[in-house]
Amino acid sequence: MNAVTANPNPPQPQAMGQHGPQAPGPESVAGNPLAAAAARRKRWWWGGATLLAAGALLAVSVQAQSPKPAAGAAAAKAALTVTLVTPQRTELPLSVQANGSVAAWQEAIVGAESAGLRLAEVRVNVGDRVKRGQVLATFASALPQADLAQARAAMAEAEATPAAVVVNAQRARDLQASGALSAQQINQYLTAERTADARLQAQRALFRTQELRLAQTQVLAPDDGVISARTATLGAVVGAGQELFRLIRQGRLEWRAEVASTELASLQPGMPVRVTPAGGQPVTGKLRMVAPTVDAATRNGLVYVDLPQPGTARAGMFARGEFEIGRSTAMTLPQGAVLLREGFSYVFQLDKDNKVRQVKLTVGRRLGDRIEVTGGLDPAARVVASGAGFLADGDTVRVVDAPPAVAAAK
Repeated sequence: MNAVTANPNPPQPQAMGQHGPQAPGPESVAGNPLAAAAARRKRWWWGGATLLAAGALLAVSVQAQSPKPAAGAAAAKAALTVTLVTPQRTELPLSVQANGSVAAWQEAIVGAESAGLRLAEVRVNVGDRVKRGQVLATFASALPQADLAQARAAMAEAEATPAAVVVNAQRARDLQASGALSAQQINQYLTAERTADARLQAQRALFRTQELRLAQTQVLAPDDGVISARTATLGAVVGAGQELFRLIRQGRLEWRAEVASTELASLQPGMPVRVTPAGGQPVTGKLRMVAPTVDAATRNGLVYVDLPQPGTARAGMFARGEFEIGRSTAMTLPQGAVLLREGFSYVFQLDKDNKVRQVKLTVGRRLGDRIEVTGGLDPAARVVASGAGFLADGDTVRVVDAPPAVAAAK
């Protein structure tokens, strides 16, 4: 048997530390790669555990130092400082709404009375105000003047001829009873007299016609008014009756509106009408006439409203109108309290704990800064007076008294 030789350096047991076995020293793992890797993992594990313990201790310390919330839930912060209003009873007008167009009361067409004459001068343009009898345009008058001179000469000749004829006719009448002249001769003298007189009348009529033709070389305004259209062109040769100008008689405009047949009975001639042209300021008119018939297709009737002071209204413009037929009392709110969202009207009503609630309502007539509330709101409700656009349903608000109204300086 082989003899067993004792190891002079037997392996020593690992030293135990406070938290477990101690990691082998560098001299013990230098020659053993597996032991070195195990030592590194142990160092990482103990380092991570130490960091976690330090973080837990820090969190406990911060929580212990932070102030504790007061007993009970904290009050919510107010979203907006507001004033409140309640609906008021206001007297509003009862009215009938209508749409229509502005038109000329009467439009006169001014044309040429003579044919074949050349326009020598055009004195007015569109928009000019003219007086009755004012010259609007003139035609070349050389030809009518020559025709008039010829007619004057022919009339003078015709006036000179009857002198001898009248003398012969009178002599024949005197000798008719004596028998000195035959009946045939007497008839010839009397016929010559009538023929000469007829020729004279014809020449006088021709002379008068040429005078009128010369006068027609001037185109005159048939009435006071405003020139609304012009087709007259300098140098043009026009025919008889051809349009040269259009004239709004007396510059007078009217509003022609369509009103539902069910509301025609409430309209009476003479009542005031508030007419608002598109893009213009409202003007006051007076109902002149209600048409005696109703359109069978639309069931609307036509009404005619005089506009004595048309303002910015022009013929052909679209306009809206309002006929005031009476007055009634209604519940109203300031327009600033009513919010328009998605095509509907809303207000913010104050509930308990100073919270607001969005309420949908229906509205009607408007008068100044007041708007009629026809439904959806209790008459005793308190609503936000202004700034509702900055609120949301359920917001908490701070309510203050409305500032007193400042009296206007006298």
